[in-house]
Amino acid sequence: MKTIKVMDTTLRDAHQSLWATRMTTAMMLPVAERMDRIGYDAIDLMGLIQFDVAVRYLKEDPWQRVKLMRGKVVHTPMQSSIRSKSLTGFDVVPNDVLLLWCERLIANGLKRVRAFDALADLDNIVHILEHAKSLGAYTVGALVYGHSPVHTDELYARKTKELIERAEVDSIMLKDACGLLTPDRIRTLVPAMKNVMGDVPLELHSHCLTGLAPLVYLDGVKLGVDQVHTSTAPLANGPAQPATQTIARNLRGMGYRVDLDDRLIDEVSAHFRRVAEQEGKPLGVPMEYDAFHFEHQVPGGMLTNFHFQLAQAGLGDKLDAVLHECAQIRRELGWPIMVTPFAQLVGTQAVLNVVQGERYRIVPDEVKKYALGYYGKLLAPVEPDVLDRIVENGSRRIALEPEPMPPAVPELRRKYPNMSDEERLLRYSFAGTQVDEMLAAGPTRTEYHFQTPIAKLVSELAKRPKFKYVHIQKGDTRVDLVG
Repeated sequence: MKTIKVMDTTLRDAHQSLWATRMTTAMMLPVAERMDRIGYDAIDLMGLIQFDVAVRYLKEDPWQRVKLMRGKVVHTPMQSSIRSKSLTGFDVVPNDVLLLWCERLIANGLKRVRAFDALADLDNIVHILEHAKSLGAYTVGALVYGHSPVHTDELYARKTKELIERAEVDSIMLKDACGLLTPDRIRTLVPAMKNVMGDVPLELHSHCLTGLAPLVYLDGVKLGVDQVHTSTAPLANGPAQPATQTIARNLRGMGYRVDLDDRLIDEVSAHFRRVAEQEGKPLGVPMEYDAFHFEHQVPGGMLTNFHFQLAQAGLGDKLDAVLHECAQIRRELGWPIMVTPFAQLVGTQAVLNVVQGERYRIVPDEVKKYALGYYGKLLAPVEPDVLDRIVENGSRRIALEPEPMPPAVPELRRKYPNMSDEERLLRYSFAGTQVDEMLAAGPTRTEYHFQTPIAKLVSELAKRPKFKYVHIQKGDTRVDLVG
């Protein structure tokens, strides 16, 4: 009986997909020790957006989150993710900054390092994976799945073989960030990849944006997938990963072994359900199949932003036009996969094209940089007439050929002499006073308190000015509210 391993995504991708990455450290810590005992192969904790949201919106030190979690999760490896040549923003950063970032992730307890490049330009990530491996980390080479004429089974087999040979990764991850995998495609893609992998394990990661991910997982396991990425309901389904509870039950029913403690999973599930209720956060629900998703491929979070931003501008009726424009821009730009930063640059260009009424009249800097190869080698060329318009209308400050970036760490250490490398990296990544504001907010909260029913009732009543007098009594406890 084959054992199928499970990576938990509840603390990273699940709340990134469902709660706009707004899960605080205090929400995580009460169940961290139980999650450590569940039996996960690994816990996915930190990507670059977790650093970004922690500093800018939650006013929490993300490095402190890592340390606090490491103090409670002592048996299960925790994972971090590195995106190509960038950190928290879209800009390419010097190589020595990336390597220092990798070092500090590992030193702070994230002993599993995953790196990916959405262009499948492995020159952007091989050296990072090699560096992580030299520091004792378990390394995961991730290949981002794309649905296009250039993202063939042969391409993925070739890139898989190259990652294993060049970086000697410990595992390969098939990363379907846009939820585009189908049962038909998985039946040809997984065998093609497994055929060149030898004993290297294959991980499968998808999102439920078309409702097909749970079935894709089950078919993938039949074909040789060794580990699946799931999240704990209620932070599952919708734009997030399939539910751990459902996938485990189905795999066991198919004759596979899944060594997870179901009772502890239920306790973690109950905790996050209460958090969602108290914070007004959405719960994941299954998505209906939408064939149009395979054309525009816009991630769920961006769809929500499109709805909001267009409505705010009085252009709510333009959403379908923007989505069709996204599909056309992808074709013209050589089929970029709709993940950060390419989803944002395609989406921004689509909105500009629709609103301006003239395509590529305004060109964001990121679009010009993409077309000129700043982010890496493209799998397919940009259409010549479109490239001409991008070069002509884009910023003149952007050179036609990217220049090598000089090292930045020595200057960073000179600029901030009495500071840890962790804080230096934050100050490098966040402009202005954002890090100072985060530090001024004080230490990271470590306790999360649920309101008692009476406290919740009083809080809700206080929001309703139409009540002039409220009397509440239970036993010897009496509360009077006078408006």
